[in-house]
Amino acid sequence: MAVRHVLGLSGGKDSTALAIFMKGKVESIEYVFCDTGSELPETYEYLDKLETFLGQKIARLNSGKPFEHLLEIYSNYLPSAQRRWCTTIMKLQPLEKFFGNDTVYSYIGIRADENREGYVSSKPNVIPVFPFKEAGLGIKDIQQILDKAGVGLPKYYEWRSRSGCYFCFFQQQQEWVGLLEHHPDLFAKAKKMEKILPDGRSYTWVRGRDLSFIEANKDQIILNAQKRLTEKLANKKPKTLFEQFAEKGAEDDGCLVCEL
Repeated sequence: MAVRHVLGLSGGKDSTALAIFMKGKVESIEYVFCDTGSELPETYEYLDKLETFLGQKIARLNSGKPFEHLLEIYSNYLPSAQRRWCTTIMKLQPLEKFFGNDTVYSYIGIRADENREGYVSSKPNVIPVFPFKEAGLGIKDIQQILDKAGVGLPKYYEWRSRSGCYFCFFQQQQEWVGLLEHHPDLFAKAKKMEKILPDGRSYTWVRGRDLSFIEANKDQIILNAQKRLTEKLANKKPKTLFEQFAEKGAEDDGCLVCEL
C-alpha cells in the first residue's frame, strides 16, 4: 500500500506558512485545496502566488456540484454554524475521497500557541502531523515565514479575518460591509440567496439580520465596530483585523475547513 504525504491548504495564513515551512523537508509531498467554487478572488490569487514559490501545482479538489445546486437540494436552507452542510459536502468529502485507502500523513497547520486540533480525519489510515507544534512555532514565527518567502498575507485580511467562501456565515457584520465594498457583485449574489417567507421564517446569512439591513446601515456598522475597537484598545495603537485575531490566538483558516 502506498505511503503519501498530504498538506491541505485553506487559502489562509497558517496552512500557507506550513506549505512554505515544509518545502524540501518531505519528498513527494502533495498540496491540496478544497475548492468550493465560491472562494474570494483574493484566495485564488494567493494560491497562485504560493504555487509560484513552491514550484509545484496545488491539487484543486471539489464536490463536482456548485454551491447554488446544493442549495436547491437543501430547499434553500442556508448553511450556518449549527448546520454546516457546506463544509461536509464541499470540503470534507472531497478530501476524504482524495485520501483514499493509502497510508496518508496529513500535515496540519496548527500553531504551538493554539489549543485546538483542526480537522483530523477519522480514517485509521490517515495519520495527523503537526509540524508547527513539534517545532514550537507561534504566530510571530508564521508571519516571519510568510514575509521571508515573499508571499506575505492574502489581501482579504485588509477587511476580513478569515479565509473561506465569500458568503461565509462566520463573518461579522463589518466584514459583510467589507464584502459589499470590495466585491459588490458577490455581495449581491449572497443577498439573492436569502429568503424571508410570509409566515415569518427567514433564511439569512446574519442571525437576526438580512443583507439589505447590512447594506442600508453600512456606515453605522463600521462606526460601531471602530468604537468597540477603540474602547477595547484604549490608548493602544490601532490594529488590523489580522493583528486583532493574532493577538487573541484565533485561527483564520482552520487548515482546510474554515475553522472546523
